Amino acid sequence: QVQLVESGGGLVQPGGSLRLSCTVSGSVFGISVMGWYRQAPGQQRELVATVISGGTTNYADSVKGRFTISRDVAKNTVYLQMNSLKPEDTAVYYCKAVRGARNYWGQGTQVTVSS
Repeated sequence: QVQLVESGGGLVQPGGSLRLSCTVSGSVFGISVMGWYRQAPGQQRELVATVISGGTTNYADSVKGRFTISRDVAKNTVYLQMNSLKPEDTAVYYCKAVRGARNYWGQGTQVTVSS
């Protein structure tokens, strides 16, 4: 089993920054992909950014140039640095890990961008 715990969400003004963290525990060996997704009220969950085990990253067009995904292998932690936040970034942000044929999700952390 793999457990993921997100933290770092909160309320921020437009143009502000937040850094989300996702700490992974359990059977971490063999995790091939880590990613951040988000779900706004009434909307489907969507991909924000991913990083594969080789370090290659991928971003949704809506966050390119503003968000950065990174990982600290020693700490089993993945980060999402979010800059120049916009009201449309408001959502619950979820961390996901892929290990073999299984996907594991965290419980989510709320990000609200509002003045």
